[in-house]
Amino acid sequence: MFSQSFLDELATKYQTNPENVYREYLQHLILSHLYQQKESNQLYFKGGTALRLVQRSPRFSEDLDFDTNLHQISTWESVIENTLVSLTHEIPLDISESKSTTGGYLGIFTSSVYNKSIEIKFEISFRLQSASGIIRVVQNDYLPPYSIYSVSDSQLVQGKLSALFDRAKPRDFYDLYFLLRANLLTPTDKQQLVKAKELLKNSIHLNFNTQLKHLLPRSHWMIIKDFKSTLSQELERFTR
Repeated sequence: MFSQSFLDELATKYQTNPENVYREYLQHLILSHLYQQKESNQLYFKGGTALRLVQRSPRFSEDLDFDTNLHQISTWESVIENTLVSLTHEIPLDISESKSTTGGYLGIFTSSVYNKSIEIKFEISFRLQSASGIIRVVQNDYLPPYSIYSVSDSQLVQGKLSALFDRAKPRDFYDLYFLLRANLLTPTDKQQLVKAKELLKNSIHLNFNTQLKHLLPRSHWMIIKDFKSTLSQELERFTR
């Protein structure tokens, strides 16, 4: 495990709280060991954490989400057990929950990093009939570069748009803002922005500043000070 001073220096560099950095350190450790398992070539990383680690979104994320075509719970339980074993020399890590769900598999990793209790939800979806992925190299400040399989950029965008339309949480709106600024949306994706504008218009109950502040570096706090207006202006650029 890295020294506490090293991780705290990263928290200063990233302009965030130590807990976000400790969790992200664990995420990198889990992913780097997970993708050393043979069956993991059928596990395709997706979601908000993929958006941060692969596409460099400023928003810290909490869960590890995947698609797969291999719909066998026992296989993934074995993969996770082997991953935990291989991590024992790096950091103590337990799994507090491991179960099948209506849509796949759910596990919850728990650990203590310098007296901070960290929990990471690990979810595999069986919902897609033809899940696919590409090899990527994850560059980061915590570990040497390592390879993973993830969904494609277009699949990642579609997943984030679906999350926005299903949940409409502040983090989903922020992820849309990032996708717009990073120019990751295809012309087909942009056709869905009218629906996003309507969702934003009706989001009067959401407190973007309160719910996003702890997940973003201080340099981005100005963006969320009046985030509804900021995102609305971005959406106008694409829907005129």
